[in-house]
Amino acid sequence: MKPFRYHRASDIAFACASAAKPAVKFIAGGTNLVDLMKLQIEAPAQLVDITRLPLNGIEETAEGGLRIGALVTNSAAAIDMRVRRRYPLLAQAILAGASTQLRNKATTGGNLLQRTRCAYFYDATKPCNKRVPGSGCAALEGINRMNAVLGVSDDCIAAHPSDMAVAMTTLDARVETITPEGSARTIPIDSLYRAPDNTPHIETVLTPGELITSVLLPPPASGRQVYRKVRDRASFAFALVSVAAIVAREHDRVRATRVAFGGVSYKPWRSAEAEEALAGAAVTRVSFDAAGVAALRSARGYGHNDFKIPLARRTLRATLAEAASLI
Repeated sequence: MKPFRYHRASDIAFACASAAKPAVKFIAGGTNLVDLMKLQIEAPAQLVDITRLPLNGIEETAEGGLRIGALVTNSAAAIDMRVRRRYPLLAQAILAGASTQLRNKATTGGNLLQRTRCAYFYDATKPCNKRVPGSGCAALEGINRMNAVLGVSDDCIAAHPSDMAVAMTTLDARVETITPEGSARTIPIDSLYRAPDNTPHIETVLTPGELITSVLLPPPASGRQVYRKVRDRASFAFALVSVAAIVAREHDRVRATRVAFGGVSYKPWRSAEAEEALAGAAVTRVSFDAAGVAALRSARGYGHNDFKIPLARRTLRATLAEAASLI
């Protein structure tokens, strides 16, 4: 690990102003950043510790939703009874991620901004456009079993690793931030992440020093919420494919639905195609199969990860069946 300076922020303005300088990073739980620093994938000149900032509460909103502070740990969010009762999808997704020890440290804001677990991003001996812009993407012709099949480019096929973000995308969450100039803004979580295109090293729309302060959950949508994660082992493993779904039915028809995938794209992938296919459809596995076909129509495999496309279709069918109370 390379030497670095460390400062503990006493207020939000100081934290943002400090982190707006070159080679400065925020740190809270550190469950991703510290690992990357040990491997010298990340080498900040200075860390700004934000753990003392007043961003660790969960509160009701006037509209009937919840505001989750950026420093709320994953464990605290998952066990909060308001989350469990009104947003069970979020609790399910969080508990499907990492391990208890990591969830006890990892924060809400940090989870959203964690970097890909692509093996070539972590291997400094291999080319990676996300790590070194313009160097190439070793995953394209390499062992790409864990990589993305939707929304990718010829410069990067890395997949976003978060479980929590998939649930929040389905719940139409919004990210609240503050800039070094003191301006506040609210970003729909589906708009937080930038497509890789030819600049995969620019991962979000956040500006230098812009700090996530909270995540705003709107009042819960009607319908049953389900999160399903397919992985290589039962715990402490990233998703091969995951699906978050909310299904509201009226008799034998789908009245409303929301669908998002994890493990298949550079971001939690909200599927407008699946939702459109399900609008007013019969509550049957045939309809759910059709939604899977629509959702993955533009998917592209790269060899080792070809299996993700049929796996995502089957996982969607099973998740929708559970949410619609067919199983």
